[in-house]
Amino acid sequence: MPSAKSPHAVANLSAEGQLALERLAALAHPGKARTAAQYFQTGKGQYGEGDLFYGIRVPEVRQHARQFNQLALSDCIALLQSPYNEARLMALAIMVRRFEKGDAATQEAVYTTYMAQRHRVNNWNLVDSSAPYISGPYLLTHDRAVLYTLAQSPVMWDRRIAVLSTFAFLRANESSDTLALCEMLLADPQDLMHKACGWMLRELGKRDAKALLAFIKRHHAAMPRTMLRYAIEKFEPTQRKALLAGDFAGV
Repeated sequence: MPSAKSPHAVANLSAEGQLALERLAALAHPGKARTAAQYFQTGKGQYGEGDLFYGIRVPEVRQHARQFNQLALSDCIALLQSPYNEARLMALAIMVRRFEKGDAATQEAVYTTYMAQRHRVNNWNLVDSSAPYISGPYLLTHDRAVLYTLAQSPVMWDRRIAVLSTFAFLRANESSDTLALCEMLLADPQDLMHKACGWMLRELGKRDAKALLAFIKRHHAAMPRTMLRYAIEKFEPTQRKALLAGDFAGV
């Protein structure tokens, strides 16, 4: 078990939670950890500043999470306090499974915990692996006003949670919130948000190409280039070239 002085130690874990963390830490790969730290931009002033990595591949983390999928939400909260990205990812994977398999009361508990702990969902891989599967599905049948509050947050990860939550809406053939939030975020200063909005617009286009084209025509002048490129990725090369140029004739 991690000792009180161990860099892997996390307070308030049950014995089972400590075991899960210890076994996860045993999978660490220093070389891959250095690569991950660079990939997730953990340097000073970068979006992932201070995030630590064990160097464990996502499929391994998810497989490990399945072995401990009965951990209590209190353990998941404790694991989310870890400075290691993969420990937080493991906690979120357990919460996603709990949400997917749970009844209404369980889903509400998972959602409430997720939103209360979202300050620890603080890198794009953590947001992308959780918001479409927890906050998104929950808000399909609840008041979605919180997404518009998050979209105005100074915290980029809140804004990304807002946009990525709408993936669940798109799967249910509901696009109005995706379009509204992407419109709100056209002037967002962060490239990661341009990518997130472009991704959701691309998903919209798979289901309703006319709605995507209408959005692009209306906002072409204001759309960040990255958002536009992501949004039109599934179009034919000649169509992409025309849309990038703002030439909508025949598209």
